[in-house]
Amino acid sequence: MTRARKHQVCLEETPYYHCICRCVRRAFLCGEDKSTGQNFDHRKQWLVDKITQLAEVFAIDVCAYAIMSNHYHLVLRVNQQEAQQKQKQKGTPLNLIN
Repeated sequence: MTRARKHQVCLEETPYYHCICRCVRRAFLCGEDKSTGQNFDHRKQWLVDKITQLAEVFAIDVCAYAIMSNHYHLVLRVNQQEAQQKQKQKGTPLNLIN
């Protein structure tokens, strides 16, 4: 059963979160696919660049990451001060968790 984000994330308890993303159907994110012989190592840098870009946009600090052949792990910190500053610049009310 799914739960709303506001019931899963509590910034008062901790701003740190361990996030995992996994490929489906035995697809390869990075590394060599032994069944097809294709090498997907070029995707690692693309993924690091994209994570860095999104972290800046969403006021998230990337504390650690690990990229494996079919999944990756991120340890993220919600940067509340940065989020508040960005909201003040935009002139909109702050709502960290919808």
